[in-house]
Amino acid sequence: MTPPLMATYDRLDVAFTHGAGARLYSEDGRTFLDFAAGVAVNVLGHCHPHLVDSLCRQAEKLWHCSNLYRIREQERLAQRLVDTSFADAAFFCNSGAEAIECTIKLARKHQHAIGRPERYRMIVFEGAFHGRTLAAVAAGASAKHRDGFGPAMDGFDRVPFNDLAAAEAACGEATAGILVEPIQGEGGIHLAAPEFLRGLRALADKHGLVLCFDEVQCGFGRTGRLFAHEWADVKPDVMALAKGLGGGFPIGACVATASVAAALTPGSHGSTFGGNPLACAVANAVLDVIHDENFLARVRSLGALMHQRLARLPGLFPGVITDVRGLGLMLGLKCAPANRSVVECLFANGLLTVPAADNVVRLLPPLTIDVAEIEEAAGMIELTCAQLAEKAA
Repeated sequence: MTPPLMATYDRLDVAFTHGAGARLYSEDGRTFLDFAAGVAVNVLGHCHPHLVDSLCRQAEKLWHCSNLYRIREQERLAQRLVDTSFADAAFFCNSGAEAIECTIKLARKHQHAIGRPERYRMIVFEGAFHGRTLAAVAAGASAKHRDGFGPAMDGFDRVPFNDLAAAEAACGEATAGILVEPIQGEGGIHLAAPEFLRGLRALADKHGLVLCFDEVQCGFGRTGRLFAHEWADVKPDVMALAKGLGGGFPIGACVATASVAAALTPGSHGSTFGGNPLACAVANAVLDVIHDENFLARVRSLGALMHQRLARLPGLFPGVITDVRGLGLMLGLKCAPANRSVVECLFANGLLTVPAADNVVRLLPPLTIDVAEIEEAAGMIELTCAQLAEKAA
């Protein structure tokens, strides 16, 4: 008998019934410390009281009315994103992939609007992941994600990550923009060097290109700044957002400067569900918490502690962990054995993590974790390393 779900995921054998903070509880009675956070989505953990209250209050008033009408919660959310970023305008959608689609379309449409319709190509980077739509997988680096979906969408020129000279060499008469992740998440927690991001800004200015940042995974406090590119003191023209924006409720956004955003006119782009009252009420509640004056400082402090606790692993267990990388609460463990086996052993010990490319295990806990939970997770990781080292001996 064919299973009712398409076989698109290699799922671990567990189903959760409820969660609270950084804990998830399974239907068979087990408790897990969640350092996956729905792949960097549950930035405030599970069932945060302010999110629950905001969702319930909005659900009793209005869920959806479409973008044929003004949506006050959406207008408020857009203004808050504008007030706290480089951007002047926002478009709302439902996912990171949709935010990337809007980003790519916007770069092309801007060039068309200023009289350069021949410019449609995007410079993208090795190791990148931008989503699962046809355009997003073409922009991403994974051949596996494109396999069987050919021919690949045209318009993307891939160069090595952190290689500014290669990016400049790829610029041509048909280049419309540059698309880059300040931190490659799916690619294995690789950080863009600050001078690389600043160099891309100068390159875009020199050639009249649209500089686009993908902060779907690394945005909304994950690194200890509201947006990861702030660490490099650089501003893009367009930015794709999702994941943490809704704290678990599906919502994405594409934000842009006024000059670039002006290219989208009525009918040129749209979304039926994007930015509906319920999604925006929850996203506004997320921002209520993240914008607290002490929130991001606390993330920076906890991220430093967590990195410090993990930094000794390559020395203690060189046959298991070869590197610890990342920023804030977006960390990666480079593994010697297959990362999937490490994820499964951590799971058996009660810790949820996320595999990534480059044989890395990602640690993406809720930004609301505390010191005791970091110590608990570090203990689980050390136990797992000891078990795997003994098994390999």
